[in-house]
Amino acid sequence: MKADPRFSHLSTDFWGYIRFLGDRIGYSDRKTKEIKIYTKDQILNCLKTNNLKITDEMLNKIVEYSQYREDVLDHYVKDKFMTKAEAESNFNKYKTEFLKQYGTITSPQPMNKQRGDKKNIAFFTCAINLITESAIRAYNHDHNTNITCDYDPHHLTVIEKDDHSGYIKQMLSRRFDGAIPSLVSPVSIWEIKEYYYTTSFGSRIADGVYETLLDGHEITQISGKKPIHNFMIDGYQTWWNQGKSYLCRIIDALNMGYVTEVVFGREIYDIWFNRVTDFCNLYNSKN
Repeated sequence: MKADPRFSHLSTDFWGYIRFLGDRIGYSDRKTKEIKIYTKDQILNCLKTNNLKITDEMLNKIVEYSQYREDVLDHYVKDKFMTKAEAESNFNKYKTEFLKQYGTITSPQPMNKQRGDKKNIAFFTCAINLITESAIRAYNHDHNTNITCDYDPHHLTVIEKDDHSGYIKQMLSRRFDGAIPSLVSPVSIWEIKEYYYTTSFGSRIADGVYETLLDGHEITQISGKKPIHNFMIDGYQTWWNQGKSYLCRIIDALNMGYVTEVVFGREIYDIWFNRVTDFCNLYNSKN
């Protein structure tokens, strides 16, 4: 899912109000677990209590945005998340088809970080890797190219100066989960957060959302060419049943321009092959 054009180029003061209201009114109801839609009276009363003001234009835009955020989460995002069983089943189906076509897998197929009975293939990550590999193989075959992917980066991302002189323009602070074609001036980088076994929405998961905001902020500060930044998440129980307030923050980050696109759960099977093809086209056109 990409940003909504109605909200993708709004001022920092708009997002200041959104963060303020999220902090004071909240993102979701603790009892009903429903995502909140802010009314004009709620907003005005909250601001008045804190001796703050707002223009009528800003007030109307915030009400419109809160309605959009609730609607897109309830009626689009919710149904994209997979349970552990669904993620395993979909991955196995895709892997079977992949092997029929290519015979062997060259991309990493990592295990999750669980222990005991919960230790298994990282279904979401492995599926993303397979789809990426499939798209790159097809592109290289059709265009006689040799585009690569770093599926498991162990270093920080390097952004070269735009003249390809080899001089460093910027280094990003955190490691990503994938990059095309490599960590040196990639056209695309992505993060993956899959949680199928967690029983509560802990600080580690929350920190992951804030880290994505940091990554996005750094990327927006790059002058000239910058990498496409994707954020891919899955786990119905964790994200939908326990993490709605953080889903709201993710939608905010998307529309603030800190993430190019958020891919939710089963969306990877619908759009990721085409996205990787687009990344390959972009890299090919630059080289």
